[in-house]
Amino acid sequence: MRPPTHHRALLYKPDLDLTRDAIASSGLNHGLMALGDNWTSAVLLGAFTGISQFDVWQERLGIPRATLTNRLGKLIDLGLMRKRNYGERPTRQGYRLTQAGLKLYNHVLMFWAWERRWGHRRDALPAQLVHHSCGHSFTPVLACSACQATATLGDLTLTLTVNPVLLGRATQVGRAARVARIDNSGMGLRVDRWSLLIINAVILGCHHFDQLVHVLGISSSVLARRLAGMAQSGLLLCGDDTQDNRRSVYRLTQASRDLFGYLVCLSSWATRHYLHENASIRPLHKTCGQPFVPEVLCSCCAQPVFPWDVTFAAVHPSISITKPKEAICPSN
Repeated sequence: MRPPTHHRALLYKPDLDLTRDAIASSGLNHGLMALGDNWTSAVLLGAFTGISQFDVWQERLGIPRATLTNRLGKLIDLGLMRKRNYGERPTRQGYRLTQAGLKLYNHVLMFWAWERRWGHRRDALPAQLVHHSCGHSFTPVLACSACQATATLGDLTLTLTVNPVLLGRATQVGRAARVARIDNSGMGLRVDRWSLLIINAVILGCHHFDQLVHVLGISSSVLARRLAGMAQSGLLLCGDDTQDNRRSVYRLTQASRDLFGYLVCLSSWATRHYLHENASIRPLHKTCGQPFVPEVLCSCCAQPVFPWDVTFAAVHPSISITKPKEAICPSN
């Protein structure tokens, strides 16, 4: 199943039950349930930019102490971070990404790239990435790990195969864990979990309100508010259905298409490293014909980038968020 373009949107009729179950059992859905909370994503980004101490996270993010304690504990329970003591004082207790946590780097780079282009809080993010291997500042580039060719949404074919194990897990999750919250953290992704799932559904060919209600299991009132907000913020285009003027058609904008790198990297991490299950939404790279496994390359030297080989440079000289190399080098 190819992702429909806007020219084919009115002619394409997705299998709604298959799409519903594929989304529910997808790595993206489960990954967002684990890490899609706004504070969790902000803490992770801080870890990759070199923050390692509790009081520094609290100062930079303005996060309540109890909330920060909860999110750090959650990341430790997931095996993505571990504690490290810097001294006797509790405020000197540090936290460090584990080997498992470092595997989220592609998703963090895609987050940075999207927010730097489309986000409203550029001043809260590192302004520049420097690749030490080639010595140049760079932009993260999404590529196919099989052939190293750069890739966008249009370069992939998507097929759906429901994973019954993950579908069963999704149905057991309580409503509290599924409800997304608006991001006010200052360092988290501007769009929330429902917005990302809506974009994913549109990518899979669901362009009408009733289709989105069916495949997302979202109430009509919540979906209406989300769609209105996404259209206003430039994440979706809302137009009239030329075949039925009672219906609206929702299509991707360039901003939402650019979120695909973030979505596919999070999905790949979730299925390969978190869930250890087969993906239900399976991308195939048209160029090489291989299953698409995302890799992030340096735009200057076209080589893969690693967290210990990249420096994040701050926006203002007075704000020092340059990443200490030791802070996220590989560790056991």
